Amino acid sequence: MHKLLKDHSGEKMFLLGNEAIVRGAIEAGVGFASTYPGTPSSEISANFFQIARQSDLYFEYSTNEKVALEVAAAAANAGVRSMCIMKHVGVNVAADVLMTLAYVGVRGGLVILTADDPYMFSSQNEQDNRYYGKLSGLPILEPSSAQEAKEMIGYAFDLSEKLAEPVLFRTTTRLNHSTAPVVLGEMAKRVTMGDFGKDPFNYVTVPAVSRKLHIKLLNNIEKAETISCDSRYNIIEGEGAWGIICNGVSYNYVKDALCDLEVKDKVKIFRVGFSHPMPGKLIKDFIDGCEKVLVVEEGEPYMEEAVKAFAQEAGYTHPIRGKAPELFSRLFEFDPAMVRSAIASYFGIPYETSDLPDLSDIPDLPQRPPNLCAGCSHRATFYAVNKAIEGIETIRPTDIGCYTLGFLPPLSTGDFLICMGSSVGTGCGFSKTTDKKIISFIGDSTFFHSGIPGLINAVFNNHDINLVILDNQTTAMTGHQPHPGVDMKAMNHDGFGRVSIESVVKGIGVEHVTVIRPYNVKKSITAIKEAIAHKGVSVIIAKQACTLFERSLKKQVGKPFYVSDKCKNHRDCINDLGCPAFFVEDEKVRINPTLCSGCSVCAQICPEHAILPLRR
Repeated sequence: MHKLLKDHSGEKMFLLGNEAIVRGAIEAGVGFASTYPGTPSSEISANFFQIARQSDLYFEYSTNEKVALEVAAAAANAGVRSMCIMKHVGVNVAADVLMTLAYVGVRGGLVILTADDPYMFSSQNEQDNRYYGKLSGLPILEPSSAQEAKEMIGYAFDLSEKLAEPVLFRTTTRLNHSTAPVVLGEMAKRVTMGDFGKDPFNYVTVPAVSRKLHIKLLNNIEKAETISCDSRYNIIEGEGAWGIICNGVSYNYVKDALCDLEVKDKVKIFRVGFSHPMPGKLIKDFIDGCEKVLVVEEGEPYMEEAVKAFAQEAGYTHPIRGKAPELFSRLFEFDPAMVRSAIASYFGIPYETSDLPDLSDIPDLPQRPPNLCAGCSHRATFYAVNKAIEGIETIRPTDIGCYTLGFLPPLSTGDFLICMGSSVGTGCGFSKTTDKKIISFIGDSTFFHSGIPGLINAVFNNHDINLVILDNQTTAMTGHQPHPGVDMKAMNHDGFGRVSIESVVKGIGVEHVTVIRPYNVKKSITAIKEAIAHKGVSVIIAKQACTLFERSLKKQVGKPFYVSDKCKNHRDCINDLGCPAFFVEDEKVRINPTLCSGCSVCAQICPEHAILPLRR
């Protein structure tokens, strides 16, 4: 039995923040969950997927976040408690659904988890999704610990059903990926089937209906603010003339800082856990009892703006600060030392930073940039493209996935990237405004997520674009989750269909479609040259399973290779491929056999044929 399904109320379990969130949803009786995987939320999806195989919970990896929210919205309106999970940029994809679903509302509870990523550990931006609460008019909850996240999920479902609308549950990477002891609670009965009561004059959002629903939403915001003021997750603690308003993981940094600075008796804290609508009455009362207030929040000055507005309404002139060059930045993550220093500076607390140890005699650590794995088929594809386009001026838009790392030397394949699926659309734009050859790259999962509309656009408008679909048969970057093109039977999962990328591409109307096996370098180069010579839209499907995924399925891998005495030290293998299995020792190229996957690409490009299979 999956550990998160164990009915051990009162027992402590050491859980990742994401695992605690799943446990909270299970305890709340969630019956339906959907997602498109994205770090830092991926472990939530992985656990739901495993739990669904062992219980009556329904879970799906949806094609993209928009679809994930649509299926969850329908389930919730059939009366089933539902959850939709995504990373912060995924909400951009789901926003079309979100804005109008706020009008329509739900019958069963619907919790939409947005995992924000300050510092962009695995993201293209660090947008602050609290503003989606303001934009949509929906409540936002923000936990500060794994234990609280588990408990708050149940509160979120209750709140959703009380207001009959979705609730946004905002986490950040630090909470998602922290581990802590969590006390398990009782598990509610799970309801997985419901019914839908037809009511088109409240559910079909033509203008006449939506006008009425907007009034309902605005009334709900007023109700939600009253609930926010009474919420147990908006906490005021401590005594003193100085005030700090904080949220999320910042609350933990503030608590530690006050202990370190020995000013716990001088400062009171307002921890905001129900952050939209902000609890206006509580904030005004809190400000009134303070000489000055500091707002501590990662990301944008979301709370700071609201606090200053409430202060102005009440006629207060108390100093209120937050984002400022000498205090807190809108950039990146906070850390305890930063928060401690800013608190000391703002409140004039004597504080001496600890002397850092002298490390001048220690050499700098060697840089370890991110790299495609040893044996990654994307490296072989990029190499083949680079050889096929020698002497041709190109622009090569890329996309979101492992293969994004191909923009780094020595492959240097990737010139432009905005978001999921953008390689196709931007490639179309470049094809019409430049004389260069356009070669766009997109992964298989990303193609299904948001690449298909761009390809349809390319065919309809007759763009001169070459699209390389890197089909490694899994969603590799976020942890090998399935997508519509994956053979689920190979993973011992029944009940799934499978969509052929080649059939989709041909069905769209692409006339020149080629499937290559990137480990066969010469044939790949020839096929790519033919595709590039084609005028109009051409698609190359580079089909080769992710080498790490193959290993996880215990599939046969090739023998590792070694560099023989035939080597003349040309180093094409390093300079053109950059596989991490290579290293240089005593000015000679070597291969680490424990890293080598046996793909043989290096052996094929070696001018002396000096790279040979290792005999065992």
